[in-house]
Amino acid sequence: MKKTKDPVNQNLVDLEEEIGTQKLGLMNNSVWYEDPKRLIFTLSRYKFVSKMLSGKKDVAEIGCGDGFGSRIVQQEVQNLTISDYDELFIDDFKANAKKGWPTNAISHDILKGPFNDRFDAIYSLDVLEHIPHELENIFLKNSCSSLNENGILIIGMPSIESQQYASAASKDGHINCKSGDELKKAMSDYFKHVLIFSMNDEVVHTGFSKMAHYLFAIGISQI
Repeated sequence: MKKTKDPVNQNLVDLEEEIGTQKLGLMNNSVWYEDPKRLIFTLSRYKFVSKMLSGKKDVAEIGCGDGFGSRIVQQEVQNLTISDYDELFIDDFKANAKKGWPTNAISHDILKGPFNDRFDAIYSLDVLEHIPHELENIFLKNSCSSLNENGILIIGMPSIESQQYASAASKDGHINCKSGDELKKAMSDYFKHVLIFSMNDEVVHTGFSKMAHYLFAIGISQI
């Protein structure tokens, strides 16, 4: 058994021997290698969601990717289901899952229909900008149909203003970025109340959305 010089740190070694070394997941493994600071931004988005949904019973994520950030939300809600249309990511998440963090991970394409279950809240980060504009209403309609009465929907996405600074690869995939006003209008077709937040790096604020790199929309009370 490995021993540390400072006994205070021995629990770190003991935990590694018990559960092994944690993996970042396919997507965030790449982020940590290519642009480590971006991982801070990503996890900050999950923290914002976790605080907005704190105490909710049944919550789902649409487009979880490798699911690495899901634990941050899971700390604040009772039951978490994460989903992605790509089975590769779901299989990778399940292969790396730990029993101390029971998360229901499923393969589901929200463009093909709502979830089989209903949730008190649903969130989707960095997904809508990849959905063709002509399919946007299907995405939002099926998301809303997956909510319980008085359910909350949180959408996070890069702003259209940020795209002049995006990489070529990002621009290829970001086919439906929006301004704050456009995102609010899209969500207002489905919710009585839509709250817009701006984000720059890891800081969420209520500042001028045209200067925001990232946007959050929170939909409350379905129409």
